[in-house]
Amino acid sequence: MAFRGDTEALILATLSGGPQHGYEITRRVNGLDGMKIQDGQLYPILHRLESEGMITAEWVPQEGKPARKVYRLTEAGGKKLEEKRTDWETFASSVSALLAKPEVRNA
Repeated sequence: MAFRGDTEALILATLSGGPQHGYEITRRVNGLDGMKIQDGQLYPILHRLESEGMITAEWVPQEGKPARKVYRLTEAGGKKLEEKRTDWETFASSVSALLAKPEVRNA
């Protein structure tokens, strides 16, 4: 299981709350303790997720400002997110069991 740097899971989870533009995704991920995502990481992942059908994107006009691209989770992306959540829960449970204080056994 490879969770180190699983930015894809963070992006999908963020989009599960509703459509968002890139800056908003970055702001939400960076608002988590210990998380940091740069534009140089975000946009290639968004483009790949879009090409894989995990998300869709559309340009949304703004009054008095340039249009911005808004990303939305697809049904396939929701399924992928659920797989990632299940994998994470299994991984986290295993790590927690290993890190728990061992019971002292008399030999």
